[in-house]
Amino acid sequence: MLTYESVSNCGERKYNEDYAGIEKRGDSFCFVLADGLGGHGGGAEASKTVAEYILRDFRKCGEASEAYLQKCFEESQSLLLKEQREQNRIYEMKTTLVVLLVDETNFQWGHIGDSRLYYFKNKKCRLRTLDHSVPQMLAAAGEIKEKQIRGHADRNRLLRVMGTEWQSPGYQLGERMRRDKGEAFLLCSDGFWEWILERNMQTALKRSKSPEEWLKRMEKEILKNGAGKGMDNYTAIAVFLD
Repeated sequence: MLTYESVSNCGERKYNEDYAGIEKRGDSFCFVLADGLGGHGGGAEASKTVAEYILRDFRKCGEASEAYLQKCFEESQSLLLKEQREQNRIYEMKTTLVVLLVDETNFQWGHIGDSRLYYFKNKKCRLRTLDHSVPQMLAAAGEIKEKQIRGHADRNRLLRVMGTEWQSPGYQLGERMRRDKGEAFLLCSDGFWEWILERNMQTALKRSKSPEEWLKRMEKEILKNGAGKGMDNYTAIAVFLD
């Protein structure tokens, strides 16, 4: 059994440049989250272009495989670069991207940028994707602690995003894993994880019986912590495997 819920809000910004979508094909699911960058509406257009292409394609021929996951990133990247050239908006249309594919037996994810995927097993956070950002690089080098990423002055300096030419694939794929009961996923933009710590995500999960309840508990904390601080758009998708 698989259940899910999503939330997306503009926060304290005028426009929402995040995009979240879910598509089902047979017994397989595709979850997509993108956080647009570039301003002047270009970020919103970039996130929508990339996410909707993947969801449309999954509806027609998608499957939960590594080859298809690679296709999601490669083909949507090509489409976005084409749109940039045609609209002469090379610097305005960029986006992060997280994709989770799940079928009856396996799951796998991929990501680029600083939108994250968290994986929980038996109500405990087992891993998260690592940001393609300057602070994450500093944390990896031991110059700052992981917990300092959230408030770092360079947190918005991304090293890899969709819409920037790649010399080699800029995205990263997680290990293909066999699904089991008691697993949960959280896909979220930086405007979401900025205002809630991993331990509090986990506490909210332990108290929740559904993805909807889990998101509501986390959103309540996000709004409490971020109010009056120029909150960015925040978007998340919660998935339970039972």
